[in-house]
Amino acid sequence: MSHPEQEPDRSEREEQQHGAHGRTPTRGERWSSFKESPFLPAIVLVFILAAAAGLFAGSYTYSMANPTPHRIPTAVVGAQEATRGKAFLDGMEKALNASLEVHEYDSIGAARTGVEEQKVFAILAVAPGDKVTFDVSGASGASVAQVLAETAPKVGEKVGVPVTVKDIKPLQEGDPRGLAIFYISLAAVIIGFVGAIQLSVHARGLNPAERIGFTVLYALLGGFVIAAVVDWWLGAVNLPFVESWLILALTMFASGMVFTMFNTMFGRWAMIPTWGLMVLLGNPSSGGAVSWPLLPSVLGHIGRWLPPGASVNAQHTAVYFGNHQHAFPFLVLAAWAVVASAVFWVWRHRHPGGRERPAAHAAVG
Repeated sequence: MSHPEQEPDRSEREEQQHGAHGRTPTRGERWSSFKESPFLPAIVLVFILAAAAGLFAGSYTYSMANPTPHRIPTAVVGAQEATRGKAFLDGMEKALNASLEVHEYDSIGAARTGVEEQKVFAILAVAPGDKVTFDVSGASGASVAQVLAETAPKVGEKVGVPVTVKDIKPLQEGDPRGLAIFYISLAAVIIGFVGAIQLSVHARGLNPAERIGFTVLYALLGGFVIAAVVDWWLGAVNLPFVESWLILALTMFASGMVFTMFNTMFGRWAMIPTWGLMVLLGNPSSGGAVSWPLLPSVLGHIGRWLPPGASVNAQHTAVYFGNHQHAFPFLVLAAWAVVASAVFWVWRHRHPGGRERPAAHAAVG
């Protein structure tokens, strides 16, 4: 049975549709359509990536391109009492823009203990006959030792004081510039948060406890592989293997959980604060490539409280000053890991990952 009364309604609807396609969209409709398209986030990312490139180059250039002494803790044994020793000390401070922070010690032995505890970077002592010995510690900071070793003979010649310079704590032969520790720490930081990104993309369905568990797993395995490649395969640095492995694993876990925390707070834009904290600020201020006395003073202080700096400090002490390891860098890494994990856990319902629980089966009556 036909229904002719429905035909006008259908024709009317078709005319409305054709009219809608034919008219020019309003500005509000265009903006609404643009916001829902993939073009808006793509355009935003173009500007963010451009800004990130400039900031990346700027942050590393600012901190590393022209390292300048700001405050170098130096042990002094007897130099204040000897006239020629004091002349040399004054000349060093003038040449380094008064950047020597003098720590007086009663003996060479006590001063060397200060070097081992990383309280001082060099030892200035007056030997019999008013000769000056200036001992630097390459392991304390290669860039600092280089600046001091290059400056001391020039100052000695200028003030007429014979100066003997030697490195009492040299770097390992496979790492003459002291950069290997920075590179392995950098690898742990970057792979740490990249791993968390990959979990969020390729293992999106992980529940919160599972996500933390897999972050622990790739951190332990990744830290082991980094240490094994650098020590066993390349032989670049002789690591205290277990300690170095666990430092790298803790670094990777903390870095991964920092991204997971930001992913919970900011969703798809989590990479921005993660990159800013870990790469733009954390790595240049870590003291790994340029020792902290040569960094701009603000960066030198901030770096120790961030995961990259804490990782470099813990690893550096483990490799070169193993009998005088400090708790501080471990506490910094642990604090970042615990806080990031806690934030993620408390607001886990906001995290874009996870999977829904299966609906309970209806009871059969």
